Amino acid sequence: MNASPPADIRIRQLIDASERSFAAGRAAEADTYLEQARREAPGHPLVLNQTGLRELRRERTTDAKELFERAIAGDRRNPSFWINLATAHGALGNDSEEMRALEEALKIEPRHLLALLQKGALLARTGKTRHAASVYHDALLSIPPGRRLPKFLEPFIEDAQAAVKANLAALESFLDAKLADARTGLDEQAQERFNHCIDVALGKKRVYTVQPAFLHFPKLPALEFYPRELFPWLGALEDATAAIREEFLAVHEQEMQDFVPYLNHGEHLPLGKLAPLNKSPRWSVFYLWREGRPVEQHLARCPRTSEALASIPRLDVPGAGPTAFFSLLQPRTSIPAHTGVTNARLITHLPLVVPPSCRFRVGSDTRPWAEGTAWVFDDTIEHEAWNDSHQERAVLIFDVWNPFLTEAERKLFRVASSAIREYTDDVLDRPRWDS
Repeated sequence: MNASPPADIRIRQLIDASERSFAAGRAAEADTYLEQARREAPGHPLVLNQTGLRELRRERTTDAKELFERAIAGDRRNPSFWINLATAHGALGNDSEEMRALEEALKIEPRHLLALLQKGALLARTGKTRHAASVYHDALLSIPPGRRLPKFLEPFIEDAQAAVKANLAALESFLDAKLADARTGLDEQAQERFNHCIDVALGKKRVYTVQPAFLHFPKLPALEFYPRELFPWLGALEDATAAIREEFLAVHEQEMQDFVPYLNHGEHLPLGKLAPLNKSPRWSVFYLWREGRPVEQHLARCPRTSEALASIPRLDVPGAGPTAFFSLLQPRTSIPAHTGVTNARLITHLPLVVPPSCRFRVGSDTRPWAEGTAWVFDDTIEHEAWNDSHQERAVLIFDVWNPFLTEAERKLFRVASSAIREYTDDVLDRPRWDS
């Protein structure tokens, strides 16, 4: 390619104009721009490539192949030239040459979506379905989240998704057969973590990580729901469910004015998907403890609940924790996915009133609430809730220390958290631990 820089720019402009005209359905106009470029620089790689595409559309495949080869001779670093050559070889039935051209394109740009899709299709066409699924998987991973793809790619993307899905189903059946003996005698609990591992490998679940909005404490387990045996007080809490429910029902009937919206932020804050619930009674709470301070008049109305909370080794961070409240979710209301402030604490749920069609997700684990069955989870892992019933759902919620923190770490964390809050005391939108 010997064109001077100004001439090269001129040719690129003509080729771009030709491509835009063709894409807009103005084939004659596209040919006019291309012919002008051919008169000015007949040997320019872009001109040769564009002429090859025109010949390919006219089913003059051998001529197109030769033009693509000449374009590549002038510029071997353009992956599109190699992909077009591969297309010509494919139309001529030259599978091995098509693969070679695609491999050359992928050497230049390993994540080139079109080259990967075409390679996957070639492998599928030649019966190499597992290899095709692997290449298709790479193609799908190369698509940035939210990117809008050209319309013409949609059927190829659908083929890729179908091939990957079919391959994962075949792999699942293969694994089930291979694992049958090894699973013999193992209960569900013994296999829980392994099954999660396999579900991720099969695309049934995704990997979630902690995403604290305030302080991340490193080297703590990223567990969605924590094992019950780490909290020996859970059984006693569950035994008190009937008394706690009775007190909730009493304040719900007599003191509804003291239930306040759980989210109560300034309207200028970027709350995203949570914005519709801001200041909304559809998700309201009756505070027993708030940001480390007891709500004495509320605790006085709920002595059995207060007693149960007092028996638990709760979080104690001045100005932040403990926090405890009755959470009331209205019928046909969902809480969008969100994350909490720090993994140094964990959240406990004791379900009190749970109509059918209520469920809760933390990361990749979705569970129905069951009245009187408590759980502890890490709220810095993405979580969301649904009440799809026609009745209210009520849960007692409070925070506790992460059991993997040492006493020394808790002491240091208390000081650091308080210091940060003191430093940001005049900042209106500082992190709140109960939201």
